[in-house]
Amino acid sequence: MSTLALSLPTQALTAATELHYVLSSDGRQVTRSGRCSAPLLPQPGRTGETVAVVPPRQLSWQRVTLPQGALAQRQRLRAVLEGLLEEQLLDDPAQLHFALPPEAVAGVPLWVAVCDRAWLQGALHALEAAGHRVDRIVPAHAPGPTASGQPECTVIGTPEEASAVLAGMGPEQAVTLLPLPAPGLTALLPPSASVRAEPAVAALAERLFGQAVPLLSQDEALLAAASGPWDLAQFDLVNNGRQRALRWLGTGINALWRAPQWRAARWALGLLALLQVAALNLWAWQDARVLASQQAAARAVLQQAFPQVKLVVDAPVQMRKEVALLRQQTGALDERDLEPLLAAAASALPADQIPTRIDYAEGALRLSGLTLTEAQRTALAPPLAARGLRASQQDGALVLQPAGATP
Repeated sequence: MSTLALSLPTQALTAATELHYVLSSDGRQVTRSGRCSAPLLPQPGRTGETVAVVPPRQLSWQRVTLPQGALAQRQRLRAVLEGLLEEQLLDDPAQLHFALPPEAVAGVPLWVAVCDRAWLQGALHALEAAGHRVDRIVPAHAPGPTASGQPECTVIGTPEEASAVLAGMGPEQAVTLLPLPAPGLTALLPPSASVRAEPAVAALAERLFGQAVPLLSQDEALLAAASGPWDLAQFDLVNNGRQRALRWLGTGINALWRAPQWRAARWALGLLALLQVAALNLWAWQDARVLASQQAAARAVLQQAFPQVKLVVDAPVQMRKEVALLRQQTGALDERDLEPLLAAAASALPADQIPTRIDYAEGALRLSGLTLTEAQRTALAPPLAARGLRASQQDGALVLQPAGATP
């Protein structure tokens, strides 16, 4: 699934504001990037998603512990957050937007993302007016382990307005934004910390740390932020649940199809599918051989018993016809003839049961006028079955016919 990731500006977004964007066909590799106004942004496609990335300067992180049961009451959750954060915030909580971390759990400390509500709503409305509905809102940097697993310091901005973003410093520390130059910055970083810098402030970072600093591509940073687990579109900014579910499913399928970590699973599924197809073909081939062998045996039996049959189309049907013809020529009785059916009825019926009317047609004997009890009708089944016959009750009459005949 394609992804359009765009960095929101720190000022109010208008139709003329230029945005840094990255378009990716698979969510991992940069397909196209640049800067343009909202109306000129490329479309991610029908099944793609648009992700808005909030810069570090627009977010603050607050540590709270939700009371038990707060997450179950979604309608009151915002009011609970306002009460918990009221003393920690400088602005009126009603003017702020809150977002909980993914997989939030009540009763344990967690970080809450806070930003200006009017600024974020204005940016979303401007993008929607330009034809871009935002599917997810993610922070450029979030608390928790970093991708490298080590503390990270990222120098961002311009030479005139540079900042250092500290992340991954520990579970108790959120994302920290320090304006540069920041006295004692190097002392805050552990020896294992990874230091990176955007190209515009690479020289400043090298002077600050006294060493060469790896460059961080803004395109790669934007795309990495878009793939993060956070989603700030919560409460009144939450998107349609069905659309989010469909996009989540599309993202999962895309990851399964393209992500390197799923390569072994893809190979396994492919081999399993090939084995299934091969097994089905082998099974079908074996069944075809068995069927052909049975048909050949039936043809051989027919032609051995009746050499006059030269063309075999349906061996069982032709065999029955030839046997019936032979029986007629020799005067032998068939199980469907009247005499065998009368003999079977005489041996199976009670001595006091004499039919008042006997009808015979198409291999079925119909006896009317019998007054059989349920037990007597049940007792007829075993002796008739021994002769290959069955009895049924039709319109008050007892009907005897071969077991394989249609009622």
